[in-house]
Amino acid sequence: MAEKAKIALVTGANKGIGYEVSRQLAEKGYTVLLGARDVKLGEAAAAKLQGNVSVIHIDLASPETSTAAARQIEEKYGVLDVLVNNAGMIDWTDGPPSTTKVDAVRKIFDTNFFGTIEVTQAFLPLVKKSSAGRIVNVSSGLGSLAQNGDTAWPFAEVKALGYCSSKAALNMMTVQLAYELRATPVKVNSADPGYTDTDLNNHGGHQTVAEGSEAIVRLATLDENGPTGGYFDRNGRVPW
Repeated sequence: MAEKAKIALVTGANKGIGYEVSRQLAEKGYTVLLGARDVKLGEAAAAKLQGNVSVIHIDLASPETSTAAARQIEEKYGVLDVLVNNAGMIDWTDGPPSTTKVDAVRKIFDTNFFGTIEVTQAFLPLVKKSSAGRIVNVSSGLGSLAQNGDTAWPFAEVKALGYCSSKAALNMMTVQLAYELRATPVKVNSADPGYTDTDLNNHGGHQTVAEGSEAIVRLATLDENGPTGGYFDRNGRVPW
C-alpha cells in the first residue's frame, strides 16, 4: 500500500522563495497548498508547477482567511504535516531607529510577526495531528542580534528597525513554540534564506531562489532526529 502523501502549506507562495519551496516540496511528493492573498495570481503560479499543487486563500492582513483555510484543510485532509510561514514584507520608509517611520514599523510587524502568529495559531491544531509535524518560520539573517551587533558582518550597515526587529521577534516565537511543543513530534525552526534575488529586495540578492530555499526545504522535511528550536541557513546554524 502506497504511503499517503504529506500535506504542506506554504504562505506567500505565488512567487519568489515561497513558489520555489512549493515546487521543491511538490517534487518530493508532498501535496502542496500554495497560499496566496490573490487567488488568481496563486492559480497562475500553481498551473506552472508539476505535482499535486492547489491554491488556498490566505492573507495575513485578514485573519478570517486563515480560519477559513484551516476549516478547508480539516475537511479535506484532516491534518497538516508542514506549515511554512513564508509570507512577509518590507517597507522602504523603514530605516534606523532615529529616522524610521513608526507607521512603517507597525505595518511590518502586523504582517511579519502578528500575522504569522495568527496563521500559526489557526493551523497548529492540524499540525499537531501529524505524526511528524514541521513548522518553518522564514526569518532573515537581519533578525540575528549577534550578527547585527558585529560591525564586521557584511550586512552590518543594513539597519531597518522594523524589518530586522520583526524577524528577531519571529525568532523568539520559534524558540518559545518549540519549547511548548517539546513533548510532541512537532519540530519548529527558523530559516534564514540568505540574500536572495527576489521582488522583496528589488532583485538585488546574489543567491538564486533555489539557493534561498535550501534551508527552508531541509527544515520542512526533517526526519525524527532533526533539530527543533533552531535557526539555520543553507550552510548551518545562525547565531541568535
